[in-house]
Amino acid sequence: MQIANELRAAIAQGELLLHYQPKWDATTGVPIGAEALVRWMHPARGLMPPDSFIPLAERTGLIVPLGEWVLYEACRQMRLWRDAGHGDWTIAVNLSPQQFVHAGLAQTVREALRRHELEPSCLILEITESTAMRDVELSLAVLRQLRETGVQIAIDDFGTGYSSLLYLKRLPATEMKIDRGFIRDLVRGTEDSAIVAAIVALGRTLNLRIVAEGVETSAQRAFLTQLGVDTLQGFLLGRPMTADAFIAAVSPVAPVAISQR
Repeated sequence: MQIANELRAAIAQGELLLHYQPKWDATTGVPIGAEALVRWMHPARGLMPPDSFIPLAERTGLIVPLGEWVLYEACRQMRLWRDAGHGDWTIAVNLSPQQFVHAGLAQTVREALRRHELEPSCLILEITESTAMRDVELSLAVLRQLRETGVQIAIDDFGTGYSSLLYLKRLPATEMKIDRGFIRDLVRGTEDSAIVAAIVALGRTLNLRIVAEGVETSAQRAFLTQLGVDTLQGFLLGRPMTADAFIAAVSPVAPVAISQR
């Protein structure tokens, strides 16, 4: 209860911050954007990772205001990057199950984009496969509403749930993220490599961009690129980092200092 009360205050007092993990074009090797990941700079406990407070936020209902803060902050940072000349980048934001079914989600998305004067296509909203399949008809309605705003939709952690292909083909998604569990032990000729190849082929059939997260070795990178994965993300290519560190990491020749607005 103490941590829950502290988290409620943290949202209001500006103790939350975002770190950004770079996403790279698999073919060209150029940065194409980032995934925004929330952290909590606790005054006594220090920097807290999301798994230490997100489950609590889910249980207490704080995940909705927390998720709204993440959405607005990610859009604010994207505006800064656009102003710095990175007009082709995208920013990905994860939606929690509670946030996904919240009645005001689409309006919040529109307002965040409007406030920071962003075209909707630069924002990617990620939902897990299990969330999308929990109530398929409701998910279809919500996703269609979100797509009407012009944002992109990614199905995260793909391969970990129990998807019906009959429903999957109806989801108005633009991107599919292969779960890191399949990438971790990825070696050519193994069961994991066969599963990943099948997921890539499925994504191609559904006209989805394919993202592989959890890339940690050069061999994984090479194999995934050869398979035809569009986007790579993982510790090999960059850990989650502050906005300033992100710019320095993806632009090593001429890093751009990003000031706070």
